[in-house]
Amino acid sequence: LLDLYTIRREKGRLDGLHVGLVGDLKYGRTVHSLARALAHWSVTMTFVAPPSLAMPAEITAALREQGCTVHETTDLQAAAQDCDVLYVTRIQKERFADPDEYQALRGSYVVDRALVEAARPGITIMHPLPRVDEIARDVDPLPNAAYFRQAHNGVPVRMALLALVLDAVA
Repeated sequence: LLDLYTIRREKGRLDGLHVGLVGDLKYGRTVHSLARALAHWSVTMTFVAPPSLAMPAEITAALREQGCTVHETTDLQAAAQDCDVLYVTRIQKERFADPDEYQALRGSYVVDRALVEAARPGITIMHPLPRVDEIARDVDPLPNAAYFRQAHNGVPVRMALLALVLDAVA
């Protein structure tokens, strides 16, 4: 809900957007739930990941069965030119039994100022935090960087949910 709220607040809508999900799409809980939630709107999704960390086939198939347009690529630069929102996740070191495999994939997709400046104008960059090195610090001062606003939005979203739950109980 927090991510949907942030996208709507940043973009003014959900319908008609093109959202890119980037990074560890195999194990990332946030991208699994966000993709399923976005399927309730007319949203195009592009999944950007190394083949070994691609979005699970059952999730992609379910989204397509719901009528979603889903693209899969390994090309972050191309995706950034098409997307209104990039939701970036870290490559999760703890998921790798072999440290060499992690090192080989770490840093596969880095969003930096140059990428943002070459991306679709007005692109919004989101991240569930904490980040490692997948978003360069030179992105932080850009108006496109929504991840700190995203984190800040967590308080009012949780307050609203609590109010709904407590009012329903009372």
